[in-house]
Amino acid sequence: MDQDPVATNPGLYRVVFENERVRVLEYTDQPGENTVEHSHPDSVMITLSSFRRRLSAHGREVDVELPSGLARWLPAQSHSGENTGDTETHTIFVELKEAAPERESTEQPLGPAPS
Repeated sequence: MDQDPVATNPGLYRVVFENERVRVLEYTDQPGENTVEHSHPDSVMITLSSFRRRLSAHGREVDVELPSGLARWLPAQSHSGENTGDTETHTIFVELKEAAPERESTEQPLGPAPS
């Protein structure tokens, strides 16, 4: 995971807190905006707005629609995204700095894990 979203998408992601164990990012965008490919370590995503997005990676796409006020596990992954809805996307990511455990599947996750 070497494509830091704060570096690859500096107008959309900002660091709001960081210490030796976690980093907390705030993400906001408007309808029609896109991100370039970036990486997330294992994280908790908290939605501050309802939104629709299309995430893309390695020839795969997934459409995501999430309500406001949801906390969801986001397994480590790289992707790009597009706001496909008519509202802003506003989320908080609490990134874990410890190494992720080995996965049983070789297929990379895309999008948040189901609850």
